Amino acid sequence: MNTQRILAHFQESAELKLKSGQLLAQPISQAIELMFNALSNGNKILACGNGGSAGDAQHFAAELVGRFERERFPLPAISLSTDTSIITAVGNDYSFNEIFSKQVQALGQAGDILLAISTSGNSGNVVAAVEAALEREMRVVALTGKDGGKLGKLLTEADVHINVQHSRTARIQEVHLVAIHSICDGIDVALFGEEDAS
Repeated sequence: MNTQRILAHFQESAELKLKSGQLLAQPISQAIELMFNALSNGNKILACGNGGSAGDAQHFAAELVGRFERERFPLPAISLSTDTSIITAVGNDYSFNEIFSKQVQALGQAGDILLAISTSGNSGNVVAAVEAALEREMRVVALTGKDGGKLGKLLTEADVHINVQHSRTARIQEVHLVAIHSICDGIDVALFGEEDAS
């Protein structure tokens, strides 16, 4: 493969990250505050997404339950994309659109947070999960791309929308990962105070 094509990936990714940082710092800060307050009150965070976004949901939960960069006590987070028995049972007996919403109905409580990840903002099962979360008086942090899709329109003023304004899925996911790491770092700072990022 032409090295110029490879370099173009890095260039586009870097440029979008810098541009997105300016646009997303405020909603990411709001997401940190929302999640930290929920965790401080004994609530938990549920996370969901499909494909690469499922991987991001798992990554986020792992950082909270294990650790991000500092040793600390485990924080309660669950990825809804990991239990294959639940996913296949609900997908088979009901519909694929309900694989996350059923889990939100079973596990979610008022005051909990749903981290909903969809690069298009239109994933049917993620939209259904957000609807279920709002019915249960949970708050939502949505990571989306493009124009935010249906997810962006569902959110209330009490929720947080982190929208990467780009059309390419790979680039959106790359910014989502930086946002997730920023949220994890922000939660640690809220718990323990500032320290050098190096």
